Amino acid sequence: MDGVTLELLWSNLRSVVTEQAKAMQRTAFSPVVREAGDLAYAVFDPQGRMIAQADTGTPGHINCLAFTGGYLTELYRDDLKPGDVLITNDPWKGAGHFFDITIYAPIFWDERLIGYVGSTNHHTDIGGLGVSVGATDVHEEGLWIPPAKLYEEGRPNKLLFDIIRRNVRTPDYISGDLAAQVASAKGGGEAIIDMCRRYGIADLEALSEEIITRSEKAMRDSIRACPGGTWVGETRFDITGGIVITLRATLTVDNQAGEVLIDFAGSSPQINKGVNVVLNYTHAYSTFAVRSCLAPDLPNNHGSLAPIKVTAPEGSIVNCSYPAPVAARHVVGMYVPMPILKALYNVVPEKVLAEGPGAVWSAQIIGSDDRGKPFVSSQFSFAGGMGARFTKPGPNATCYPTGIAATPIEILEAETPISFRRREIRRGSGGNGASRGGDGQIVEFAVRTTRPWTLNASPTGVQFPPEGLAGGDSGAPGLFTVNGEVRQHHGKTIMAPGDVILMETPGGAGFGPVATPDTTTKTVKRLRESAHDG
Repeated sequence: MDGVTLELLWSNLRSVVTEQAKAMQRTAFSPVVREAGDLAYAVFDPQGRMIAQADTGTPGHINCLAFTGGYLTELYRDDLKPGDVLITNDPWKGAGHFFDITIYAPIFWDERLIGYVGSTNHHTDIGGLGVSVGATDVHEEGLWIPPAKLYEEGRPNKLLFDIIRRNVRTPDYISGDLAAQVASAKGGGEAIIDMCRRYGIADLEALSEEIITRSEKAMRDSIRACPGGTWVGETRFDITGGIVITLRATLTVDNQAGEVLIDFAGSSPQINKGVNVVLNYTHAYSTFAVRSCLAPDLPNNHGSLAPIKVTAPEGSIVNCSYPAPVAARHVVGMYVPMPILKALYNVVPEKVLAEGPGAVWSAQIIGSDDRGKPFVSSQFSFAGGMGARFTKPGPNATCYPTGIAATPIEILEAETPISFRRREIRRGSGGNGASRGGDGQIVEFAVRTTRPWTLNASPTGVQFPPEGLAGGDSGAPGLFTVNGEVRQHHGKTIMAPGDVILMETPGGAGFGPVATPDTTTKTVKRLRESAHDG
């Protein structure tokens, strides 16, 4: 395929998936999708290989969707017809917890299957305890939807819809969000068929092969340009209840084969709290960390992901075994890039960043208003400060590595009886250094109700703040209080009317020792040399 044709087709494909993802986002009922962008959308070839993703979405969703698409393709290879739509939220086959539901639909053109469109969106409520660390096994955490046909030849599976609606607190929200996903799958399939007609191609086979092959070659070339060797990175952080977690990543750059191998042996074992991480999710954030440092401009697809291999001991906190609880898997999973970045400092020191708080501080409110109407907040999330970069400060209150936006407080106050009293930058919380870490933020809220309500919160880094890199200072630790009293929050907690929650998220760590302007150039040179000397 010549370069001009490839560029035209590639641009059109990217436009289709991005347009449909944004349409799905605009029509979603839940603010966590509509406002925060907690979603993924992608197109797959007939083999179930991800070709292109939308411009919007999170690494944890999109890179897990790449796995789920391949799994569903194989599972239903000989059992699909036009109008079928597949669904699952299996944590071990999907994005790691029940709240992330995948919709996956075949694209049939004149009775020929030419590809698939898939999306994975976070849903506000799936029953159970909510987004809580409190479960001791996965079955306490809500409704498990095995791979199934949500629509069969265009007809909705009424029993499955009824089961889903009867197992959640806010059935209208989940119905509306699923409708947005199904509609975007249908619209995406039609747009891809239109694209094929317009450019006179019979299917996606040749285009997919060209894109994936080129992407893989470019990724391997980027790895081959790096120094080879093996390095270890380690990060420690505290989670709900003061539990300390260690993530250890041994990173090997094989610059002959053009591969990166990451092994999490030495990381903490899984625990009986809902923060365990399935391997799909660990792989998703591992590949994101490597690709963002070595080849950030490459398309994120089956080809560019293939050269990065991730392993972790079964039963570890980053490769948990059934029936481990996983509802708040982001609490640990979003720290996965941190030890990898520390190891990559020895390879590409100018492209990594210092530690940040990892997980966003999320809070889910479950309760009922004064009329008895139940509500579930959309797990609003607030970021700490991002870690400092090589020659630039870390941005304030920025979600890294997830990339989701915070739901505007005006939306949350309009849709639920939550009342925010403060939301501001936590000045001075970023760590000092040659480059300074970003500041966290201060969020204070209460709930407008005369009834008790439930809070699911997951503060991290209140004892072990983000650690400075190459001589930089650590960021400030987080602070979580209820009515002015410091709390070691233990997940699901029954709150009283009038209780006031204060969250001060950690600051990002500094990069390199504090340097005066006339020594900055020397500092940068020394950091590069010390990193490569390893």
